[in-house]
Amino acid sequence: MALAYTMGARHFIFLILTLSLIITIPTMKAHNITEILSSFPDYTLFNSYLTQTRLCDEINSRETITVLVLNETSMSILASKHPLSIVKAELSIHILLDYFDAAKLHDLATATTTVTTLYQTTGEAENGVGFVNITDLQGGKVGFRSAAPGSALDSTYTKEVKKVPYSIAVLEISEPIIAPGVLNSPAGSASDVNITDVIVKAGCITFASLIVETGVLNVYRKVVNTGLTIFAPSDEAFKAANLPDLSKLTNAEVIALLRYHALASYDPIGTLKTIKDPMATLATNSAGKFDLTVNLAGDEVTLKAGRDSSRISSTLIDSTPLCIFTVDHVLIPIELFGNASSPAPAPKPVTSPSPSTAPAPSPVVPAPKSAEAPPPVYSPPAPPTETPAGSPAEGPNQAQNSTSGNVAYVKAPALFNALSVVSEQMEIWSEVEIAQLEAEKKHDEVVDEMLTMLNAKAEASRLKEVEQEVGKDVDEEQ
Repeated sequence: MALAYTMGARHFIFLILTLSLIITIPTMKAHNITEILSSFPDYTLFNSYLTQTRLCDEINSRETITVLVLNETSMSILASKHPLSIVKAELSIHILLDYFDAAKLHDLATATTTVTTLYQTTGEAENGVGFVNITDLQGGKVGFRSAAPGSALDSTYTKEVKKVPYSIAVLEISEPIIAPGVLNSPAGSASDVNITDVIVKAGCITFASLIVETGVLNVYRKVVNTGLTIFAPSDEAFKAANLPDLSKLTNAEVIALLRYHALASYDPIGTLKTIKDPMATLATNSAGKFDLTVNLAGDEVTLKAGRDSSRISSTLIDSTPLCIFTVDHVLIPIELFGNASSPAPAPKPVTSPSPSTAPAPSPVVPAPKSAEAPPPVYSPPAPPTETPAGSPAEGPNQAQNSTSGNVAYVKAPALFNALSVVSEQMEIWSEVEIAQLEAEKKHDEVVDEMLTMLNAKAEASRLKEVEQEVGKDVDEEQ
């Protein structure tokens, strides 16, 4: 009895000590590089560029990180000579994915330590450009230079600015770390990027065709210089068994759907990871309508639409202020399709260019007489009148319960007045024919031909829009 009492008392004491230890351990609070640097006027410009390039979000979303900051003079020289996209690449080299405070910096295990930088994670780094060498120069001096061959050692440690042990350290260095080729990279404006080219080459041919033929591409172009993020569904996403019947949508609703796949802001992956509130899309026309939310599972980013979720598969381009991602599902807003979801039958064989072999699809029924693509919409169309089920205007269950087979493009009769040329050409390039191509070069030629056709149609649409605007101005003057 006494033994049992003694053991129980020991367990109780152990529990009390454990709880007190847990209580006294400080809770690790996520760092905020913007707030940290705001207390130091010498880094105002550096802090500003971290915000403009959204690198601040990358820093804040990571633990065990070191930021090598530049004072106002060094930063102003760097920023004055290069566009924002190049400045972002250069600053990414100054973000080390490891923790180095002053003590660790002066106690390196070897004469030179190689550290991974944030630039290495972009997929653009080659020949060691994504790494930095930290070198003990003796006499208390520590140098920094790119790990790329031929890099100069011009930058040295100046002082420790701030540290949160084993979480984040901010160190000042004397000069920028110049990596070969980074400052000389070609960097046109975001408006120079051929959006359809980027999307088609990533296997999002259906989405590219739709944004061209509906005029939504012109909407993207109008906002790209102030910030644009696009979520492009793959061709496989348009063949998903549970995809609602998009052919039930009117042209205006298809435009709203395509605008739902873009944000009027520059939001790279690091920024998306920090967003907690619903995000307005280009289809948003009132509070809480056509918005998206972000869910995180480790490093995986998922977009929660009204009806389903879609995972971000890859980054096609991240060049301030434009970001284009691929997603594995079409984003389905409840404003168009309601909340419920009913699976559709298995899709028929598709006709998008692919090296795989599949039965040739049935002949295409001649499309109605071709109609001109509608002009771009400057404000998204009002969503269908909401019924208790939140269904589109055609009926509460038409879109969500349809049994239509979803092929590699949307067979909406109204939309295909504009898409007939593209769709007929894609039918000619059947999967059987693609499978018989003898070399990958021929497949690339097919893709290039499609790009040429899409770009020509996009340019024609843009010119028509300009003519309409000029005509409108003339009418107003008269």
